[in-house]
Order: sequence, then C-alpha cells, then structure tokens
Amino acid sequence: MTAQEVKAAPGGGMTRRQRRRLIMGGEYAIFVAVIVVLVLLADWSSIHRNFLDWHQIKQLFPDIITVGLRNTVIYTVTGFALGLAAGLVLALMRLSSVLPYRWFAMAYIEIFRGLPALLIFIFVGVGVPLAFPGTNLPGGVYGQAGLALGLVAAAYMAETIRAGIEAVPRGQMEAARTLGMSQGKAMRSIILPQALRIVIPPLTNELVLLFKDSSLALFIGVSLQQRELAKFGQDLANEKGTTTPIVVAGVCYLVITIPLGYLARRLEARQRRGQR
Repeated sequence: MTAQEVKAAPGGGMTRRQRRRLIMGGEYAIFVAVIVVLVLLADWSSIHRNFLDWHQIKQLFPDIITVGLRNTVIYTVTGFALGLAAGLVLALMRLSSVLPYRWFAMAYIEIFRGLPALLIFIFVGVGVPLAFPGTNLPGGVYGQAGLALGLVAAAYMAETIRAGIEAVPRGQMEAARTLGMSQGKAMRSIILPQALRIVIPPLTNELVLLFKDSSLALFIGVSLQQRELAKFGQDLANEKGTTTPIVVAGVCYLVITIPLGYLARRLEARQRRGQR
C-alpha cells in the first residue's frame, strides 16, 4: 500500500483502508445480528422436542448403526467397486482407436451423466426384471442398489480416469514402446498406475457423492433389514412423530462424508505441491 493510499482523503474523508475496514465491520455486524435474531425467535423447547429428543436418540442405537449405516456402506462400496471397474473400461474405450468403442463409450457417458440417478434406480428395480425375466442379481436388493450406483458412477469415473490417463506425459508411452513393451502392457504397467494416482482425489469426491446417492435405494424396495440411513430415519420419524431420527441419520452421514471430503482436499493439496 502506498503512502498516498494511507493519507486522508481531501476534505477530511476516509482513506481506502478505513472504508474497507468499515465495510468489513458492517458485514460482521449483519452476520451477528442475523444469528441473534434467529436465536431469539427460535422456539427452543419445540426444537428440543422435535429435533434433539435425547430419549428418542438413545432408542435409535444400535440399530441405526447395525442396520442403517451398515447397509449404506455396503451399497456405497458395491456401487463404487462396480463403477470403478466399468469406468476404467469405458475410459480405455473412450481413448481407443476403434471407432465403435469410442462411440459406445461416448454414448454411455452422455446418457448416464444426463439422466437423474433416481431414474436409474427405478430402471434397475423395475426395468431389469422385465427385460431379463427370471434373472436374479447376486445379493438381491444389495446387488440391485450396487448396480444402480455403479451405472451412475461409471459415467463420471470414466471421464475422470480418461483425464488422468491423458495427464500422464506422452513420452512415458513412447519410452515403453521403445523398450519393446506392447501398448497394452505399457498401459497396464506404466500409464494406468500413474493415472490412478492422479485421479485419487476426484475419485474420493465421487465416493462421497455415492454415499449420499445410496439413499435412493429405497425406490427399489427394501425390507426392514435392508434399509439404508435415509429410509431408516424416515420410517422411525413417521413411527415416532418426531424428526429426531432424521437428524441422527444426517449426523451419521456427516460422520462419513466430512472426513472423506477432508481427505480429498488433503490429497488435492499434496498433489498440487508435488506438481510444483
């Protein structure tokens, strides 16, 4: 900041620094005022009764962990594994020199990125049994939910992995071919390991999104023992006439998603430092 900026303005007006401080002080004051108004207007007894009823919270355990959270993790991990495998295949097809492969991969990615995840779950729950009568997916509802999540995740992971492969310097492939490696072996041994390290942060973010999207499993029809967190909280909220179970289910989601989000940010920061 120059000396002219610090000097008082002509006519006794405020300097630029003083105006900036005044504006910042006003923003803080507005924020504090809004918080104070909300605190004063809130009905705390109603909030405690409907959102933070300790008696209701104790009754949710351990079922919300052994049923709701467990099923949510199973759906998410299954969908992530299927999505990663399919996404890798689609990424390689997207980069293939075989035109039909590229067309198929592009069509799949555009279609499944454009459709709402809810429609995919409904299609898997209703359309697959109609298209393949008598066919049962392994795991029943778990397999259906995992397949639906995998179909959605594969479209996004394919583009992420493709970007990771293209981020690996071309000289790596050329050097491997010079040493006598086939293109397939060079891709498996040299390019893909580097590409997967590059895309670990965005894949972690995708895992967070899948964890939340697993709540759509309720649309394929789940039993009491197959309920994920959102369905578990909704059923208990309807039964008890209070939203406390939904709040607890939300906290369970945050216990998983916040650390994963923090991990993704740390990985991204480490990757940026490594590129400098």
